[in-house]
Amino acid sequence: MPLILALMLASPAHALGAATAPAAEELTRLLQEFLDGASRNDVAAHDRFWADDLIYTRSSGVRMGKAKILENARSGPTAASAEPTDYSAEDIRIRQYGDTAVLAFRLVGRTGSGPQPVVEHYLNTGTFVKRNGEWRVVAWQSTRVPESEAARREKPKLPEPNGRENSKP
Repeated sequence: MPLILALMLASPAHALGAATAPAAEELTRLLQEFLDGASRNDVAAHDRFWADDLIYTRSSGVRMGKAKILENARSGPTAASAEPTDYSAEDIRIRQYGDTAVLAFRLVGRTGSGPQPVVEHYLNTGTFVKRNGEWRVVAWQSTRVPESEAARREKPKLPEPNGRENSKP
């Protein structure tokens, strides 16, 4: 058993996966730029982010490619009175394997302003491939976080007598 563990730890595949992602800063910046553009329904941001051969699986279970995403972005919001949604990323995790990288994060979408915006949480995982010097997403999976878990994350933290934060009411 110790020999198997030693061989696994010495293997190049394990070493690449365990190493810090050299492109982590660049990929994080690309994600932030994309989310900013997606918040404004910027077609150019979608065009830059997604690869032409993208496979995107929405949280609803529907698969689509880049052409459909661009078509949806060009058509704009489905309701004339729809308020824009601001997107942000939390808990970003990146693993890089040469010219391929996997990025996982919690997407937070806030729609509306005022004291009660609608907040939705999704766990997203994307696979980037570097082609011709540019990172592009070739696969994306989005999973909606159950409302009960999302509500726990949105609960304000109250200070405890010892100065630490507590999420309990």
